[in-house]
Amino acid sequence: MTIDQVPPVPRTAPPLVPETAGIFHRSYLLVTLGACALVFLAAFESLAVTTIMPLVSRELNGADLYALAFAGPLATGVIGMVAAGNWSDRRGPVAPLYASVALFVLGLLIAGTAGSMPVLVSGRLVQGLGGGAITVALYVVVARVYPPVLHPKIFAAFAAAWVIPSLVGPFAAGVVAQLASWHWVFLGVVGLVVPALLMIVPALRGLQGTAEGAVEGAPKGAPQGAPQGAPEGTQKGWDYGRLAWAALAALAVLGLNLSAEVPVAGGVLAAAAVAVALLAVRPLMPRGTLIARRGLPSVILTRGLASAAFFGAEVYLPYLLVERYVFSPTFAGLTLTGGALAWASASAIQGRLGPRLDHRRAVRIGSALVLGAVVLVLVTTVLGWPAAVAITGWVFAGGGMGLMYPRLSVMTLALSTKDTEGFNSSAMSISDSLGGALALAATGIVFAAFTTTTASFAGVFALTAVIGAAAVAVAPRVAVRRQP
Repeated sequence: MTIDQVPPVPRTAPPLVPETAGIFHRSYLLVTLGACALVFLAAFESLAVTTIMPLVSRELNGADLYALAFAGPLATGVIGMVAAGNWSDRRGPVAPLYASVALFVLGLLIAGTAGSMPVLVSGRLVQGLGGGAITVALYVVVARVYPPVLHPKIFAAFAAAWVIPSLVGPFAAGVVAQLASWHWVFLGVVGLVVPALLMIVPALRGLQGTAEGAVEGAPKGAPQGAPQGAPEGTQKGWDYGRLAWAALAALAVLGLNLSAEVPVAGGVLAAAAVAVALLAVRPLMPRGTLIARRGLPSVILTRGLASAAFFGAEVYLPYLLVERYVFSPTFAGLTLTGGALAWASASAIQGRLGPRLDHRRAVRIGSALVLGAVVLVLVTTVLGWPAAVAITGWVFAGGGMGLMYPRLSVMTLALSTKDTEGFNSSAMSISDSLGGALALAATGIVFAAFTTTTASFAGVFALTAVIGAAAVAVAPRVAVRRQP
């Protein structure tokens, strides 16, 4: 029996609402709008900071902390993900969501009022902690509020909410910075986050933790995502060990991102950071994730590999267009718009198809599209094909991500019980974060290792193609074997 045939674990949903109701049914409307708004604002802020950071660095004389302003939130986000997952499994998603939004807002306020680069980086660290926790808390809210039949649609909405800022975020941030001040890029988001949270509040009333045991109808025995040794049907305590591993993984990610700044021992530091990251991440994932065990572990691993292949290549595509094809930086960045639109469109299509497109097939097709697009960019680089070939190929990469990302989220919840939703959701988010971070650091090292521009770009795209091939190889293992 495949995962698509496994009966879903019952979830808490508003009473008297037919499962055929959409995510914009009056019973779900406010929570849908509020949750999507939080995702949108987190994405917008991330892209906006990328646009204004050169201005901020120049004004605050903080060139030496420029990289840390980006690497820091990624590192602290891992800790936030683990903490929110553990907290959600103990008490439900309500308190973790409130706390994570509060931390996110606090970080925005610190950064928005900063008068020096160290203060701004401190705000970014707090902001990353809250942003990572928001993602996990929202996933658990989805599991508790929406029936399983609506999960593909709400995750498609999340994907669209994340992609749309790529179309407007950089331009809007530039306008605000020019007409007012870069401070308002941070502070302006604060005024929007609070109303978004207030829309979710009515749906959060009554959501509880797991103090009374496992969900009725859940399979007997410890679920795949359960931490080893967790008794069935018991409430979890604070797992300080996992929090310590998360902190170690965060430090490893931070060290990996900064390894390129070390002139002599950068390669050694990078290798050590990768080893430490892989060691630290094991307790944060379902058992068997790093060896691609069939089912949930492969779902989590596929998510990380796909993220690594896509984002590792995407960062260098505009760079290639500027260096090789003499595009302006603005136009080179706009070429990624096609991929963003394809991501949003494919997410909407898979949401409409629902069970007519089974999860395993969606993941296999999506991973193959990403691999094919990266290989096309690689061949374009090596053979000197027209830039239009690589740009068109990236549309297919975005479509592949939009097709499989929501389904991987759906499968993670389908293979979770009520008391492991937080653990598994945090594992998926950590896989996303670490996958992208490791790939970006590795591609940076590869790019610097070659002496010619063509060889450097070819090395980057070859590495991301290998990662994409690994995602294609693992993708069929997301389905559970048929039981005898």
